Amino acid sequence: MLQKVSGFIQAQNLCQPDNKILAAVSGGIDSVVLCEVLHQLKYTFAIAHCNFGLRAEDAEADQLFARKLAKQYEVPFYTENFNTQAFAEQEKLSTQMAARTLRYEWFEQVRNQEGYDYIATAHHSNDLAETILLHLTKGTGIAGLHGIPAKNGNIIRPMLTVTKDDIYDYVTSRKLIWREDSSNITTKYQRNKIRHEVIPVLKEINPNLEETMQHTAERVSHAESIVAAYIEQLRQQSIKQTDEAVYLSLEPLLHATGLPVVLHELLRPYNFSYSVVLELAEALQGISGKQFESPTHTLVKDREQLVITPRNLSSFGSILINEGDTEAAAGNLSFTIKYVPADKYKLNTKPHVAALDAEQLKFPLRLRSWQEGDWFVPLGMNGKKKISDFLIDKKVPANLKSKTLVLISDQSIAWIVGQRLDNRYKVTDKTERVVEISIERHT
Repeated sequence: MLQKVSGFIQAQNLCQPDNKILAAVSGGIDSVVLCEVLHQLKYTFAIAHCNFGLRAEDAEADQLFARKLAKQYEVPFYTENFNTQAFAEQEKLSTQMAARTLRYEWFEQVRNQEGYDYIATAHHSNDLAETILLHLTKGTGIAGLHGIPAKNGNIIRPMLTVTKDDIYDYVTSRKLIWREDSSNITTKYQRNKIRHEVIPVLKEINPNLEETMQHTAERVSHAESIVAAYIEQLRQQSIKQTDEAVYLSLEPLLHATGLPVVLHELLRPYNFSYSVVLELAEALQGISGKQFESPTHTLVKDREQLVITPRNLSSFGSILINEGDTEAAAGNLSFTIKYVPADKYKLNTKPHVAALDAEQLKFPLRLRSWQEGDWFVPLGMNGKKKISDFLIDKKVPANLKSKTLVLISDQSIAWIVGQRLDNRYKVTDKTERVVEISIERHT
């Protein structure tokens, strides 16, 4: 056991001998072995235990057991009680996902505050096999096939090369005592169903299932690195990000191998499912304007590019700017307003800045989304133009059209924000005072 774990730590470069480790300990057999191994390998470690309030008296007994374990090893002990059920309902999560979120957030908080280098969990190779099978059952990309990473940021899993049989052999030889969690037996949880009903059948076919799946996970992990390098190269060639949207040029992707997989990886940060990406891949040769949704973003095919915008940017009502105001804000937008004598004003021609003749404005000004029927007189012209026609001429993608704002003076549009001033409000040689309004978007 000690040779396996020590060799794995070195091979995976999980930590150094002088690092301080915070061990996540439930009191079950796996975490008890983790403590004994860290002790035998002479690591400096502490024990952290979560009471999720889900198993009544059993949870209290687990907490007391973990406290006694820390006393036995003469190491620091940290514990926290959570109202997991209330958190799950509030965040609309499953109980298991809520517990996982609470657990890792608290571990990281303790690690930071108490000066530990790593958080160690007691995951082993059986957990790895279960995770891969669970991901395969639900559908997964490449990342799901490497199961549980040995190192993920500040989290390390030094026992990932160890099997459950190794753990039972070790507790027998060391005469270790642990707490049995009754929830591990029930098959109402998906992972337990795989553990108790699926894996035994697979082990009839391959008795060395855990070792085989660990080797497969390692090969997949290396293959993932190769794919990641290829995707990053395409990302650099195809993606341009601005304050208002992400633009993905299609030209570099036309000859990409495995286009749906490539698109899925490029769009992963924006939470588009693989089924949506398959529809998108089929639509790439079609006409512009087709729209796709993820839980967080909207994507529109616009000629030779894809335009991606956050869905929450569309939630903009309207705000008033009174004379004398120097700033205003709404949602993810903030505005800075300056009042400058014309003879001291240096014209700023950036699109997110408007310089307006104060004498032509009627306060309060109002910022709102554009509406059908809105019109203005574009800077440099004398005739009026519908904003809808202006946006079409400017080839503004559909998902950005809905986010276009206008600045209203009295009943007239003085500025299509970030696009074009109205000619009636421009600064001229007769202007005495300039009102400069600049906009900033916050992600």
